Amino acid sequence: MSQKPPFKVLILCTGNSARSVLGEYLLRAKGKGRFEVFSAGSHPSGRVNPLAVRTLRERYGLDAGDARSKSWDEFKGVKFDFVITVCDNAREACPVWPGQPLIAHWGSPDPAAFGGTEEEKFRFFVTVASQIARRVDLFCAFPDDKLRDTVAVREVGRQFILEGEAALKK
Repeated sequence: MSQKPPFKVLILCTGNSARSVLGEYLLRAKGKGRFEVFSAGSHPSGRVNPLAVRTLRERYGLDAGDARSKSWDEFKGVKFDFVITVCDNAREACPVWPGQPLIAHWGSPDPAAFGGTEEEKFRFFVTVASQIARRVDLFCAFPDDKLRDTVAVREVGRQFILEGEAALKK
């Protein structure tokens, strides 16, 4: 019995310090080996936001201590099955990837740009992470053949937009 390799997924944002890291670790954990997941940025900040690491640890029980902010240039030539952008800037600047991966946009507000007290910032990180986690759950629920459905995968990014916008305004 042959086991097929996991789907390769790249999650992109601008700085690779928050949203893409949240997406990487959540999909890796929730996908349970079904996905080989990476994240990168168009203009990496050089550091992962500590609130992203804290959110993953405290809310999801995930250790992201080894996360690092890296450029999407590290992945030139890699054939991905999916490239998912989580910010509008990365969506606009997204390069052409070899192998014609399915490209989807799952935009979320940038929690690293949120102002306020440390606890207010943390709560905003948790809200954004929750939005990303719901999208990851929906993506993981697709059977393998449905993952090839471009419309279905792109629709994941449109899910929870109204709900998410309402929660972010609180």
